[in-house]
Order: sequence, then C-alpha cells, then structure tokens
Amino acid sequence: MCGIVGYYGEQQPKDVIISGLKALEYRGYDSAGVTILEADGFKRVRAEGKLSNLQSKLEAETFSGRLGIGHTRWATHGPPVEKNAHPHLVAGTSIVHNGIVENYADLKEELAALGASFESDTDSELIAHLVSREIAEGKILFDAVLAVLPKLRGAYSVLVINDQHPDEIVAFKNGPPLLFGADAKQVVVASDLQAILPYVQDVVFLEDDEIAHCKGSEVSVFSADGKPLKKKSQHIQWDKELTEKQGFSHFMLKEIYEQPRAVANAIDQHINLETKSIELNRLGFGQGVLDDIERLNFADDLENTNDVLKGIERIFVVACGTSFYAGLVGEYLIERYSKIPVECELGSEFRYRYPVIPENSLVITISQSGETADTLAALRLARDHGAQILSICNVKNSSIDREADGHMYMNAGVEIGVASTKALSSTLGLLTLLAGALAKSRGLLPPEQEQSFVETLLAAPSHMESVLA
Repeated sequence: MCGIVGYYGEQQPKDVIISGLKALEYRGYDSAGVTILEADGFKRVRAEGKLSNLQSKLEAETFSGRLGIGHTRWATHGPPVEKNAHPHLVAGTSIVHNGIVENYADLKEELAALGASFESDTDSELIAHLVSREIAEGKILFDAVLAVLPKLRGAYSVLVINDQHPDEIVAFKNGPPLLFGADAKQVVVASDLQAILPYVQDVVFLEDDEIAHCKGSEVSVFSADGKPLKKKSQHIQWDKELTEKQGFSHFMLKEIYEQPRAVANAIDQHINLETKSIELNRLGFGQGVLDDIERLNFADDLENTNDVLKGIERIFVVACGTSFYAGLVGEYLIERYSKIPVECELGSEFRYRYPVIPENSLVITISQSGETADTLAALRLARDHGAQILSICNVKNSSIDREADGHMYMNAGVEIGVASTKALSSTLGLLTLLAGALAKSRGLLPPEQEQSFVETLLAAPSHMESVLA
C-alpha cells in the first residue's frame, strides 16, 4: 500500500515528490515524509496522518537541493507514529522502502551486536544501517547496495541516497513495483506510473532482482550481481484531464458516471460488431512476449486463444479485495455457460495453501493495478505448476500483465477512488464475455444464442446510463 517517489533534476524536489505522493494517496497510508539533500546535509521532514500534515510542515521549509526521496507508509512493523515514518536516515544514508524484510529480527540482532542503535520500530531502518556500514568501510553507494542485497529476504522495493553522492539514486526491488522515467533534465523513480507521467512519459519497469543506478539524468540497470542489463523504455500516453474531477464534487462520483463508457471500452475490443460474435483476439496466448501483442496476426492469435480455451478442464480465479468479489460473480457466470468447474480464491489464501492445480488448468488473475502482491505471487505459483495464466487488469505493462500468458484489459482509465466502481463494472463485462467464449469453444453457445448474448451485453452500457440519469 505504501507509495515511493524519488527525484533528481532541475525542478524543486519537494514539489515533484509531494505531487507524486498526492497521486499515490489512493493506495492508503498513515504517515508521510521526505528527505532532501542540501549543501550541509540531508533535511528530513515527516508527519503522522494525512499528506496535508506533511505539507503544512513543509510550507515553512525552503530547499536548494536537487535530490530527494519521499514516502507514504502503511504501517507493518511498528505503530503509525512519526518515528516510524519514512524516509529513514542513518549516518548520511537515507532510504524509503515498500514491503517487508522477513529476516529483520536476525538482521537487527546482528546490527545490535555491532553497536547499532535504532530510532524506529521498523524493519526498513535496518536497510539504511546496512548500507551506511558498507559505505563507512569505503564502498561507493552502488557497491554498498550490491553488498547488502544478498542479506535481505522478503518482498521489497527500495530507494537509497547518500549525502556523499549528491546526484545519485540507487533503486532495487523484489516483489513490489518500481519504475523510473528519465530525460535530459531529470529522473523520477516511483512505485506507480501516476507519480511519474506528469514529468516523464518514457518509463522503464524494473523486474525482480534488478537495480537501477541513477547518476545525474543518466540511468543504468544491472542484475543483482552487478552485470549491466539492456532495458527498453516504454512511451506511455498521459492525459492530465483524466485525473481531474471534471466538475464532479469528488472522484468517486465522477467514476460512477464513467462506468457505462468503461464497460463499453472493455467489451468492444472482443466483439465483432458485424457478425455479433465473440472474438477474443489480442489475448496473446502462445506469443510469450507482451511487447509483440500489437503486431500479432489476429487470425493466428484467435486460433491460439481458441486452442487454449478448448483444452481447459478446470479454472481458478485468483484476486484480492474488489477484484475477488468480481471473481465470485465470474465463477457463477463461467460455470453456468461453459459447465467448467471454477474455484474463486483470495490471492493470499491460494499462495499459502499448497493448491492442487491439475493439468489443463486456466488461472485467471484479476487486479486493477496489475501490481497486487498476493495475486502476483499466486500467478507465479500457478505458472510453476504449468497452468495457463490469463490476466484481467487495468494497467498495461504492469507486473501481472507482463507475466501472464493471455491478457484482457478493463480499459477503465485512471481510477482514483478507493472504492472501486468502473474497474469492477469493466471486469464484470469481461468475465461475461469470457464465460460466453468458453461456452462457444465447447459448442454450448450456438450462433443464434451467441448473437442474442452479444446484443444483450452490448446494450448494458445504455441501460447503465439510463439508471444513472
């Protein structure tokens, strides 16, 4: 749930970081903070509660530095009080961290035996201690991070800065998302696209066990053993108006009224309007590389998809929160139309219960963000068991989308409201289509019934608009 933003560049780091953290408020948090490097060292400001509390503290602060990191925290280790808020600062090294260091108790005991003292109750502070000790022994920042990585177990995304390296950020991840955008004037590193795109539209997604070394406006990516990697940036279209309220009193109301269009956008990509038939093209089954989806031969892709659907004998729907509720509806729909047994499970339960996944299973993962940690872990478990993975998400090139075999998109646009509206409705539209496609692949949806099925679904957005009117 935590949010990460790091910045180096010509703009005021405070402004960019606060803007980015505001864009990530939808994730939920209980404290926030920033660290910015000044001529005389780091200046750190933290606050409990809402981001507005941090902004109030920052109003009286002036900064001349160009390097900074910020964070919104959802408490894991330690209560939501200021001493546990990020960034953490130890001997000239400051870090922000999403996730959990699972071996923190062992690390804390080792550090205490070496004379370390701790000012917080968190696992995150230990990362700052470890890096600062490596630097004290003579290592440069990047090499210090390389030395610390093998000591960490768990799920984490981390930004590290040091007061002796005034133009550098080192970022690394194992689990939670982390990405960066860079141009000639600046580098922005964050845990979510929405914090980066107002400044840079060409972004690079880090994979697990990759390290980004930002020095000035140049960014290099390395493997965990320090070997350079070639990473392609992706250009993301961004419309600022999509994140504004457009006259509605709040985002949730705006998104309620956007549901009809969202559902239409979701289902339209999979329907042949001329024949009133379901055509699940662009799913990418059998292609293996997401970057190639836009260049697919649709006829070949449709054949691949049909081959996959025909062979499915059992389906698992794995999701969390609102996506799980959509999956429960999908379970009923798919079983009703296709007669395939379906099991809908919370991602956290699925990944920990040693599931039995028979051959010819399809695992459908649902996630608005495409970054839900438990769902992503469940996807990887299912893939290791040999299952085909179909993702339903709202964010192209997100972690779940990139790792799935097949891809369906909610196409709901940016959803700011914490209570999901249009992403849920779009998902239900896609699950209905999928139920029909599975039935069609088994000869259970004759052409005349398929046309009626499609016509009824195509009418849904108009009925939704009538209800809203």
